[in-house]
Amino acid sequence: MVKQLDDLIDQAESLLDSGDMRWAQGTPNEASGEILANRLESAVARLTMQGSVYIQQVQRKKGHTAQSRLRHNLQVAISLRDDLNSGWTESVVELVHADTYSDYLEMADALLAKGYKDAAAVITGTSLEVHVRALCVKNNVTTAVAGKPKKADTMNADLKKAGVYDGLRQKQLTAWMDLRNKAAHGNYGDYDKDEVLQFIDGVQAFMMKYPA
Repeated sequence: MVKQLDDLIDQAESLLDSGDMRWAQGTPNEASGEILANRLESAVARLTMQGSVYIQQVQRKKGHTAQSRLRHNLQVAISLRDDLNSGWTESVVELVHADTYSDYLEMADALLAKGYKDAAAVITGTSLEVHVRALCVKNNVTTAVAGKPKKADTMNADLKKAGVYDGLRQKQLTAWMDLRNKAAHGNYGDYDKDEVLQFIDGVQAFMMKYPA
């Protein structure tokens, strides 16, 4: 998110530094400025929540000259970039993750309802592993060793060591990951539909309690 803003901010600052005398109507600067102002506005809308103060700010300059809009939208983008660098991004990332996980767990629920318990278990287990990895990133726990991604069990143990959750929670995740592995390796008789239902509900509750 910051990288996108940095690129656009650099372009806008470079164009504005070209001087006020080159912004007459119909000049290349005016056309480029209009495009960049629009791209900055689009980036702000894309990277913030609906109705945010940033979106409200960029919309205040509708109808102004290209140079004026670009200068204004640049300031809004810089403010957003600085807020993201200060940690504001965490809430946005968590909301995006929550929506994504919700979609996958709803898919697992639908599959389970239709009798596809094994596919439901795999989807739920994969969502859990991705969430555990995201929890590691959020809590500054390494997710790789010697350039190779850590296994889910290892990240689970590391999160417990880091104090993100306790030993009971770690054991619960270990049991869930075991169920996922059974499904992924074709050991379909080692668990039943009710266990998968508890798996889905448990993972959903875990993600809500420990957002990433």
